[in-house]
Amino acid sequence: MHYSLSSRIIGYAASLVLTLVAFLIIFQPGFFNLGTKDAIFVILILALLQFIVQSVCFLNVWKEKGPRWNLVVFVSTISIILIILVASIWIMHHLNCNMMM
Repeated sequence: MHYSLSSRIIGYAASLVLTLVAFLIIFQPGFFNLGTKDAIFVILILALLQFIVQSVCFLNVWKEKGPRWNLVVFVSTISIILIILVASIWIMHHLNCNMMM
């Protein structure tokens, strides 16, 4: 599959901006005037946007013209990662609750 130069340039610029904003939120918290929970939420949103930019501009997941096997494998991989992530957070939360006196 051929990638267009404009798609790569747009993806690179968007990735750079998203990374820079996340970096500034951490190293200059007074500039954005966010609390800790708000900063974490914004960084998670930026990470999701970064994932979408990377998928669309560099992997061209949505523009595939043949069999959709690559998309199926991609979605399956993301699902497994989300299941492991959510289960790990759930386990850590319940361990924290059960270990409290």
